[in-house]
Amino acid sequence: MMDLLLQQTVNAFALGGTYALLALGLAVVFSIMGLINFAHGELMTISGYTLMYCGIAGVSFLLAVPLAIAVAMIAAVLMERIAFRPVRNSSGATMLVTSFAVSMILQVLFQNLISTRSQPVILPQVLSDSITFGGLVIGVNKIAAIVATIVMLIFLDIFMKRQKTGIAMRAAAEDFNVARLMGIRANTVIAGAFALSGLLAGVAAVLWVSQRSSVAPHMGFLPVVKAFIAAILGGLGSLRGAVAGGFLLGFIEIYLAAFLPPAMQEFRDPIGLSIVVLVLLFRPNGLIPAASLKSVKV
Repeated sequence: MMDLLLQQTVNAFALGGTYALLALGLAVVFSIMGLINFAHGELMTISGYTLMYCGIAGVSFLLAVPLAIAVAMIAAVLMERIAFRPVRNSSGATMLVTSFAVSMILQVLFQNLISTRSQPVILPQVLSDSITFGGLVIGVNKIAAIVATIVMLIFLDIFMKRQKTGIAMRAAAEDFNVARLMGIRANTVIAGAFALSGLLAGVAAVLWVSQRSSVAPHMGFLPVVKAFIAAILGGLGSLRGAVAGGFLLGFIEIYLAAFLPPAMQEFRDPIGLSIVVLVLLFRPNGLIPAASLKSVKV
């Protein structure tokens, strides 16, 4: 029983880390623009297809990973420039509808230009291997996911606290109007926020694909919905809350899948969402609320 608990805890950390990275991407953009970008999942899909084509072309996986992440960052910046910048001064509803439109357009393009079906991704054999610790068997891909998540969280913490662009983002998240009066350029900060969200989506995509070995047009939809739930659970707009919410949601999903009686497995998702609602009843602003709950439109 203890081995099973430890095994599922490792799985929960791996899944929760992916949710945390995606939720962070949503939270970074929301904290500055007040926008929930539901096209964030399509950045994952773009990275997944980049990995697929790199595998077909015979590109080394070690080169394909940074390339896939870079493509997601470029796609995120282009998304902000083409789709969101023209409607930046519109209502929140307009920007939300725009994000759904971008998501739908990209999904249709994936289906028509690539394939409507799931496509295999060529991965190194080492990601399929396992390491045994006593009675505990841990997949290399799970270890890689946990390590990558820790590295990204450390990087993000350093970036937001010590780098000029990160400090500008934090200032903009606190009060964008005051930040602009102090000389911070809106376009630069918002483009930087989207690039950072693309980086996080790209890393999450690599982790997701490395555990599933395939990519599909709708690959990013479900993870970004889960990330949205995680962001709300942690405290919408709070970066630390996004991390906490992502890990908590990962633990809820994995533990329910592992320990819920077989007869109750079909109710796993409703039970998981009920737990989320229960947490929000006691913490309505999330586990770690943002310093400013009211976002200023820019």
